[in-house]
Amino acid sequence: MTHPFLDLTPLSAAHFASIEDRVARLLSTEQNVVIMQGEALLPLEGAIRATAGPGTTALNVITGPYGQTFGDWLRDCGATVIDLAVPFHTAVGAGQIHQAFAEHPEIDFVSLVHAEAATGNTNPVAEIGEAVKEHGALFYLDAVASVGAEPVLPDAWGVDLCVIGAQKAMGGPAGVSAVSVSERAWARMAANPGAPRRSYLSLLDWKERWVDGGRRTLLHAPAQLEMLALEACLERIEAEGLEKVMARHASAAAATRAGATALGGGLEPYVYDAAEAAPVATTLRSPSGAVASELVARALASDPALPLSAGGGALAKEMIRVNHYGADATPGAVRGSLTALGAALAEQGLDVDLAGALRAADAAWG
Repeated sequence: MTHPFLDLTPLSAAHFASIEDRVARLLSTEQNVVIMQGEALLPLEGAIRATAGPGTTALNVITGPYGQTFGDWLRDCGATVIDLAVPFHTAVGAGQIHQAFAEHPEIDFVSLVHAEAATGNTNPVAEIGEAVKEHGALFYLDAVASVGAEPVLPDAWGVDLCVIGAQKAMGGPAGVSAVSVSERAWARMAANPGAPRRSYLSLLDWKERWVDGGRRTLLHAPAQLEMLALEACLERIEAEGLEKVMARHASAAAATRAGATALGGGLEPYVYDAAEAAPVATTLRSPSGAVASELVARALASDPALPLSAGGGALAKEMIRVNHYGADATPGAVRGSLTALGAALAEQGLDVDLAGALRAADAAWG
């Protein structure tokens, strides 16, 4: 028996390195890029544990649930953590970062999520990066959701550790991820006695056994299918053009926001300011008296493939997410989501204007 997923020629070190080079081109970076053989939580945690420890004072920006997770990891490493939390319906500003540095000049590490798909906001990394660079702290960025939906430029923004995943706006696999690492970050790892070694979490293992060895010998057998899928999604982005891919996501966000606002029924954008709304996903606040998870369940009953979900945890009561990323950054996915939400709201006895919503969405599509 044969199958296209089986009996493949083993992925060579040269092929693996060529995929890393394509990721580097996607990020316009000259930094080392390491593709790690697991979902993005692997390099997200590995990068923190490699560079933080006792003696580290970290400014941890919280604009959603991932920021909370990073703070937990930093504390577990022994770092002193200063949390800068803002309401999930907004973003953090560079002025708040400057203020934190003024109050805590000992800060030497900053962790930030670029776009929080879970809450639908996005942070102004370019401006924040200027503040971090001026202060001299190491800059760690989670760009898993944002890459492919909006610019991600580690070198231009002074990001020392930039983690990406392919499963959202890139339209690729979830099983592999990547991190770009600056020379400053490598030096911080080498000086950290608590940095993971001989571990699946270890970035230093990749540095010493892969990067420093000229990328000739892989540490272990790669995740072949996921690596090939990552290569395929990079090829697809290159063929369409990154600018066009990002434009599709921006159009999907604008169309969803405009359509949801026009739909009525008490539905409204969760992120108040459109400038702070992420292009990867639009979050909506459910009408008063309606439970978001129940509305989503009704909407999905008509078409389970629609990119709709309720917020996680306590947000399941009030937040609806339209996940218009990757293959769903299309007018059809936006119109389908609005239509299903309109029907779910109407079943609740709420007045909606579906025709008006669809007209507004079409007009907003760039």
